[in-house]
Amino acid sequence: MPRAVNSVASRARRKRVLKQAKGFFGRRKNVWTVAKNAVEKAMAYSYRDRKQKKRNFRALWIMRINAGARLHGMSYSQFMGKVKANGIELNRKVLADLAMNHPEAFAAIVNKVK
Repeated sequence: MPRAVNSVASRARRKRVLKQAKGFFGRRKNVWTVAKNAVEKAMAYSYRDRKQKKRNFRALWIMRINAGARLHGMSYSQFMGKVKANGIELNRKVLADLAMNHPEAFAAIVNKVK
C-alpha cells in the first residue's frame, strides 16, 4: 500500500507561511525553508513587541507629564504623588494628553494639587 503523505495539508501549510512572508526581501519571500525561518522570527518579534509597546507608551506618557509638571515647578514624582493624594482619578495617558495638547487644563490640575 502506498505511503499517505497528505500533500493537501502540507501544501496549505506552506502556502499559509509563504503568504505571511509576502513583502519580505529576496529569498525570504519565496523559498520555503528561508521563508519559514523568517516568518517564525517575525512572529517572535511581534509577540515580544506587543509587550514592549505598552512599556514604551507608558514611558512616553511619563516623559510628557514630567515636562508639563516641571513647567509649573514640580517634578513628576511630586506631581503624581499629589494627584493620587487628592483623589484625582486620571491615568497617565490622559494626563500626558492634557500636558501636551491642553496646557491650560493641565495647569488647572497642577494648581488644584499644589
